[in-house]
Amino acid sequence: MDLKFTAEEEAFRSEVLAFLNERLPQRIAGKVSNGRHLTRDDMAQWHAILHEKGWLANHWPREYGGPGWTAVQKFIFENECAIAGAPRIVPFGVNMLGPVLIKYGSEAQKRYWLPRILDGSDWWCQGYSEPGAGSDLASLRTTAVRDGDHYVVNGQKTWTTLGHYANMIFCLVRTATDVRKQEGISFLLIDMTTPGIEVRPIVTLDGEHEVNEVFFTDVRVPVANLVGEENRGWTYAKYLLTYERTNIAGVGFSVAALARLKRAAQKITRNGKPLAEDPQFAARIAKVEIDLDNMKTTNLRVIAAVAGGGVPGAESSMLKIRGTEIRQEISSLLRRAMGPYAVPFVEEALEEGYAGEAIGPDEAASAAAQYFNNRKLSIFGGSNEIQKNIISRMILGL
Repeated sequence: MDLKFTAEEEAFRSEVLAFLNERLPQRIAGKVSNGRHLTRDDMAQWHAILHEKGWLANHWPREYGGPGWTAVQKFIFENECAIAGAPRIVPFGVNMLGPVLIKYGSEAQKRYWLPRILDGSDWWCQGYSEPGAGSDLASLRTTAVRDGDHYVVNGQKTWTTLGHYANMIFCLVRTATDVRKQEGISFLLIDMTTPGIEVRPIVTLDGEHEVNEVFFTDVRVPVANLVGEENRGWTYAKYLLTYERTNIAGVGFSVAALARLKRAAQKITRNGKPLAEDPQFAARIAKVEIDLDNMKTTNLRVIAAVAGGGVPGAESSMLKIRGTEIRQEISSLLRRAMGPYAVPFVEEALEEGYAGEAIGPDEAASAAAQYFNNRKLSIFGGSNEIQKNIISRMILGL
């Protein structure tokens, strides 16, 4: 692939930059750039702005509300948004469920759910992982038993990101136990307001409530909310995960984080010189920048394959591994750059309107929190160790 953008693609980049300059709220961009906490309203506001422009579901076909972009246009948009400090689009409805419904959902499901994803009527979360069924997802034990026109769901999901904001959850449930475990799984859409659902918070190492446990006790779900065929959910789950793992690579966010790291390395001094001039530290920055450039190329190739109608296989696992490792390395280097300033982590300093005394450079307040939070990147979406097994099987036949 020619990595030099055409004149038309450069014109599109200019259009994106003009849009971001005009429509991206600076209050939100400042919070993103400085590692501050985003509220539900912040995320919903950016979702609405992109929907109004027609740029929200940029990988959906035109007939379902997508802009009809090429793979390169999508790449340009996501990178420029990240560099500008735009929030990440909450992925569960737009980037995960949407493609599954478009490919496997009934016409009635597409007509009803897809517009609601776009206009923000529904906030979706993902019900995949369970205690004892994370990387080995096929071992899930949440059951859905058919009872007339409903399924009765019992079980537990965990690590449910932003589940406390959601009114809908897409779930993998076990509908058969007398077959191979992958063959007894179905894909259900569940209203979070249904009686019998309980959401409990999990507070992570960075002190933030981002993930949750979700419990189901005799929850009745209409059979009409089954996506595709009963006991074929594993096929749909794998299709969804290819999109999740590709997005987890987060090239644009790594580009923005690297720029932030470089700025910090110029501000912080060691022995009277900027940290950026320290040979060992500069070498680590150079290495991660080279790794990031290599991943950009791979990401373009994978997105181009998807745009051509293909589904990424081992490539999505490769992106997931390298993307998460690179983002972790950048956050680790930023924490190291802050030195002792990264130690006094004040939770309130990450909230909007904090009026307390700043400790160290602007980047210091969130350096430790982001480092801890990014430890999870190599685990969710299928741990990196599992991804290596997938690559071995798909490419080497092991």
